[in-house]
Amino acid sequence: MIAVATYYLSQHPSIVAFRWSHTQIWGSTWSFLVTSIALYLIISSFIHLFLCLLIRRGRPVSLGPIPALHSLVMSVVSAVIFAGILLSAAAEIKETRWFWRRYKTPFQWLLCFPLGTRPSGRVFFWSYIFYLYRFLHMFRTIFSIFKTRKLTFFYLFNNSILTIMSFLWLEFSQSFQVLAILFTTLIYAAVYGYRFWTAIGLRGVCFPFVLNCQILLLGCNVVCHIGVLMLHFMKGGCNGIGAWVLNSVLNGIILLLFLKFYVQSRRKNGNGKQTAVHGEIDKNNDL
Repeated sequence: MIAVATYYLSQHPSIVAFRWSHTQIWGSTWSFLVTSIALYLIISSFIHLFLCLLIRRGRPVSLGPIPALHSLVMSVVSAVIFAGILLSAAAEIKETRWFWRRYKTPFQWLLCFPLGTRPSGRVFFWSYIFYLYRFLHMFRTIFSIFKTRKLTFFYLFNNSILTIMSFLWLEFSQSFQVLAILFTTLIYAAVYGYRFWTAIGLRGVCFPFVLNCQILLLGCNVVCHIGVLMLHFMKGGCNGIGAWVLNSVLNGIILLLFLKFYVQSRRKNGNGKQTAVHGEIDKNNDL
């Protein structure tokens, strides 16, 4: 079973021969990215307006088992992407280490691609799958609108920017993306598995699980960004550093918005209702 999983996740010819191309890969053009983000914003806004006008204010709309099934699918897909890029990174390190072993350790390679790296091969195949996976994640916003009748700027901005960043990883062969995908899919697998667990009526944990996962993910990203910056200046440069700078700025904005969202939720519910605040963020945080 391990051999079969390794073959289909890292050794299959379609994975090994992958090459990011605007003419051969679906969804790889700037026009597709801009159009899809625009449609996401328009559809979300239209559904929000439609529900506010036609359905009594504050009354949630039941979607039945759809959100729970979505959480299950997201958890499984996250786990598959995590396993795929982990095995693929190990295979790439083993096969190409001769090219860069004088300058980098495997961990340094995960943080800092050598200059001239092209978006082809195993890890970029899984980076492409992760990029497509970001569109599946957008359904969370629709579910939130039906459930709470609210549409926040944070949800729209967060999903849009993360999708754009995933595109930039491929377009510019950006350093750090392997670790970013590993951390993100591992956290997503746990969070969406937990959401499925609670959606089917099973008891949740006694602490803010989703909030803690969000903080852990943000902390890992900050540490890795510092590592990329140090390697760039100490080891002769990292590939895609321009896209990385933009990525860092956007991550910083997301972090500030998240902290603002958390503080506002705490003030709204009162300092004496900490458990309720955590539960509110766990339910509504669009991780």
